[in-house]
Amino acid sequence: MNCQCAAGKPLSARFLSCLLITLGVAGCNAKNEYVAPPPPKVSVARPAESAVTSYLELTGNTAAFRSVDLAARVPGFLETIDYKDGAAVSKGSLLFGIQRDVYLAQLAQAQGSLDAAEAAKLNAQGDYERQAALGKQDFASQARVEQAKAELDKAASAVTQARAGLDLATINLGYTQVLAPFDGVVTQHLADAGSLVGIAGPTKLATILQVDPIYVNFTVSEPQVLQIEKSLAKRGTRLTEDEISQIPVDIGLQGEDGFPHAGHLDYVAPHLDPASGTLQVRAVLDNKDRSLAPGLFARVRVPVARREKALLVRDDAIGTNQQGNYVLVVGKDDVIVQRPVVIGSREGRLRIVESGLAFDDLVVTQGVQRATPGNKVTPQQVEMAAEERAAADTRKTGTP
Repeated sequence: MNCQCAAGKPLSARFLSCLLITLGVAGCNAKNEYVAPPPPKVSVARPAESAVTSYLELTGNTAAFRSVDLAARVPGFLETIDYKDGAAVSKGSLLFGIQRDVYLAQLAQAQGSLDAAEAAKLNAQGDYERQAALGKQDFASQARVEQAKAELDKAASAVTQARAGLDLATINLGYTQVLAPFDGVVTQHLADAGSLVGIAGPTKLATILQVDPIYVNFTVSEPQVLQIEKSLAKRGTRLTEDEISQIPVDIGLQGEDGFPHAGHLDYVAPHLDPASGTLQVRAVLDNKDRSLAPGLFARVRVPVARREKALLVRDDAIGTNQQGNYVLVVGKDDVIVQRPVVIGSREGRLRIVESGLAFDDLVVTQGVQRATPGNKVTPQQVEMAAEERAAADTRKTGTP
């Protein structure tokens, strides 16, 4: 193409003008075509296959192993408080002292009554023996002998009554000292020294709790009970009392990761509560360091079944919609397919998939937000991370 440049212009200016004209003409002849972006890249992995234990995850509350109200059972003034509020005490430790002088006097009076009754009985015994001997020789009438026997029986009854009075006085004197019935922790006192207690009946002074071991009470719903019984029926077994105590239970508190406290089942109610449709269950845990206090909210995990080959996927790869849970898998021609699944309990960073997934499925684990069902992707297959496999394989294996 000839380029006509204006005469008189410098050579460099004339060359630049010609170049711009040439590029303009060439641009008018080019075709504009849309080029689609490549499919988005996503990471995919096959589900991990491992032996796992299925758990019931429930909620409950901790409770003292034993709890007893300490009460003043006899009237009197509270003289001493012999413990520090909230302190741990041993069985038999003196906790409260109630005035003893009145009860010591009553004990002495009862002892005197017993001594007098025993002396009267001894005298009646001698009189009866004399009259009986005379009666055998016909020197005393039968009536006199019978009268002496009646006096002896009366004296014996008086001794029995006096001895009971002494026992009662001894018991009342013992009630003036309130002792710890077992090793435990005592709450704050509810009556101050100098208070008159026990007048209108027993007066509560404090409460003692045994917290080592400690209970965890929780409930199992009726559908869960039926599911467990169905599982046991398939195996042709039933839980015995000895087997119940062998079932491990893991406990976690609010703010704790996982279930760091271990114990075992202690009690299963023989019937469901018809009002709530739940079964009362109790676990027991060692609590020597007193890290667990009664009344805490607790997360409870109980093993119910053992599966040797279970499929697990990353928990963050599972989505939820109105139909339930699902995962995204790469199907034919690298097209994303939404697969509904039934999930189980969590195992570390993984989640058990009960149904809806096969071992050779490629599950989208990263880039889920770029994977749209029906669209193509560029899958990049990866292996399950080492820590995820470790989390899947590190589990408690106890089963009922």
